[in-house]
Amino acid sequence: MSIIDAPARVRVLSIPRKRRGRAAATVAMRYALSLGIGLLIWQLLAMSYGPALVASPGQTLSSAIELARDGRLFESVIASSRRILIGWGLGILVGAPLGLLMGRVKVVRQLMDPYIEFFRFIPPIAFVTLAIVWLGLGEASKIVLIFYTSVFIVTISAISGVLAIPEDKLRAASSLGANRRQILKWVVLPASVPSIVTGSRLAMGNSFLTIVSAEIVAADVGIGALIWQSRNFGRIDWVFVGIITLGILGFIFDRILRIVAGRVLARYSVKL
Repeated sequence: MSIIDAPARVRVLSIPRKRRGRAAATVAMRYALSLGIGLLIWQLLAMSYGPALVASPGQTLSSAIELARDGRLFESVIASSRRILIGWGLGILVGAPLGLLMGRVKVVRQLMDPYIEFFRFIPPIAFVTLAIVWLGLGEASKIVLIFYTSVFIVTISAISGVLAIPEDKLRAASSLGANRRQILKWVVLPASVPSIVTGSRLAMGNSFLTIVSAEIVAADVGIGALIWQSRNFGRIDWVFVGIITLGILGFIFDRILRIVAGRVLARYSVKL
């Protein structure tokens, strides 16, 4: 390419950047519009039903500032986040290998499947009393409940990912001389990672559902405990603060998980 054509090349290269910039601006505008509509509907509901039933966005914001200043909000966020991350992480550490094993070994799947199918239909809240009796009111009972609600989702997702692998791929790898460990590393694991990531995201959502019920029953600190204590004090605005905090926290956790998982999946040319 000659020097004369260099400006034209620069213009051509700048076109995708401009398009990406316009696309990002469009997405940001849509998010802002959606947020504005949601706040408007919220304000109209608050005006219709009154502060005794629905706290307005302004009341919720001022209450959040009040709870943040005295430290209760941050203390609750840290306590709940720690319980969720530990229980959820343990669920992935156990569920993913178990699902891969069950998907690959038919005998193990037949032995474990009745228990998986039985316990996954029992909600964690049914075990709250037993968890407190067995493990006490400390952190262990709440972490175990979150682990319980996470492990089955991840396990089933991993199994489905393994079983969805075309048999031709496995036979081709075997015919090329790959042993079981190599097939697991280069065929099974890459094909199963997207399903495991999806299961992990679903398990994260269920962890937030479980933490509220666990903290309401057996915790003095946490977002669930804050919501329950606010109900006892008749502070609807504090209840709204707790609910909004849960949503924001879940949104942040899911975004971080998607970013990290996206980098992992990029190694396998898979988009999240």
